[in-house]
Amino acid sequence: MSDQKEVAQSSSSPTEDSDTAAVILAEAPEPKPGLDGVPVRWYDADRTEPYTRISPFQEKHDTSVEYAHTFSDSEDTLDEQKRRFFYKPITLSALGAAMAVLAYVATTQDVLEEGRDKRRVGAYAAVAGFLLFSMIQFRDGPFFRPHPAFWRVVLGINLLYELALVFLLFQDLDSAREMMTFLDPSLGHPLPEKSYAENCEFTPLNIWNAVDIFCLAHALGWFGKALILRDYWFCWILSIAFELAEYSLQHQLANFAECWWDHWLLDVLICNWLGAYLGMKTCQYFEVKHYTWRGLRQSHGLRSKTKRVLSQFSPQDWTTFKWEGTASFGHYFTVVLLLAVFLAAELNPFYLKTLLWMEPEHPFVIARLVGVFFCALPAVRELYVYVNDPRKAVRMGQHVWLMLATIGTELLVIKKWSKGQFPEPLPTSVKWAWTIGACLLVLYPIVQFGIPSARRYIRPSKRDTKQKGIS
Repeated sequence: MSDQKEVAQSSSSPTEDSDTAAVILAEAPEPKPGLDGVPVRWYDADRTEPYTRISPFQEKHDTSVEYAHTFSDSEDTLDEQKRRFFYKPITLSALGAAMAVLAYVATTQDVLEEGRDKRRVGAYAAVAGFLLFSMIQFRDGPFFRPHPAFWRVVLGINLLYELALVFLLFQDLDSAREMMTFLDPSLGHPLPEKSYAENCEFTPLNIWNAVDIFCLAHALGWFGKALILRDYWFCWILSIAFELAEYSLQHQLANFAECWWDHWLLDVLICNWLGAYLGMKTCQYFEVKHYTWRGLRQSHGLRSKTKRVLSQFSPQDWTTFKWEGTASFGHYFTVVLLLAVFLAAELNPFYLKTLLWMEPEHPFVIARLVGVFFCALPAVRELYVYVNDPRKAVRMGQHVWLMLATIGTELLVIKKWSKGQFPEPLPTSVKWAWTIGACLLVLYPIVQFGIPSARRYIRPSKRDTKQKGIS
């Protein structure tokens, strides 16, 4: 009899066991937050617990060079360890190497020599130490190529620039000009104002004479903006808005005064359009590209290996931006804010170089433009994900937060230093133009979003009132 019971038990289907397990799992209580159900206080929280981590992005890992913590070293093969070498945390090794280099440089004879100015060397060493810390300890952003450490360094450079701006904010203009001479002794001299509207006759010779290296700079700049914004309409609106800003501010900056054909033909229709067109074509190429990555050791032949090395500097995947500024008030506000930030980022270097007496082609000006480009790439991506997919980004990313702080601090510095530097008042026509533009920016969301929302709110209220009256 017992044998029959055992046979009957053994003959029970596996589906019944799975159903029983499912019922048990369904009836299991949800885990309580904290450590074993005990609430965690702020001063004794275990920061390794998953609920304390902040993961604003759910990005795909690099499948060709996977992270080191995926497997333990005992489970790794030699080939896997070699492929993941550059993604292993080597904080202690980096610290030892940095201290060795610092000790060697600080104790060499030329540094120890008395009477020499060592402030510049000390500043460079401090900057290098900070960037090393940022490369190792800062959080990862949305990008993984060519390496997450590269984008951590970009964030560190942005933070250094922001700290420098905060320091300059508390200095007067003469002191700031004197400080710039410590970085470059050739600075500190006033520069003549240059205007591009002296001979505006529309002739082929004048147009040809207006073509210079800055036309190439315009095209490259808009190529970069297209890679950042990834939207044709946004690029066109920003391009026209910048030319209108030049018209509005040419009473303060002489180099904003240009001929009409320089504004709309050379700048907008040729240089800006060409750069934006090539940039958007590049975006379209990355959008349709099939992203299947192989490791370097999996690629056979010199040509395949070279192609794999070069592909490390291309995106791991691509996200197409659809800003949809008229979809909702939140999208509209984001687009207007991004447009304003981009305009400020474009106008700020013109004021800074004028106030600090720097030529347009000075390395500091070029470095600032290049730095803003690299900082804006992850910042705009973080802003897009934050607005369009709140499940991935529970808070604003670190790149976009710091970028907004940097542009805002630049505006404060320019506002403070501009007192008495631009005595000409704002023309009346410019005041009316900006007033009308601001009214339209405020009136559009009221008509598009405010009035329909008010109607949807009023109609149910009227229905409730009628029903109460009937009852």
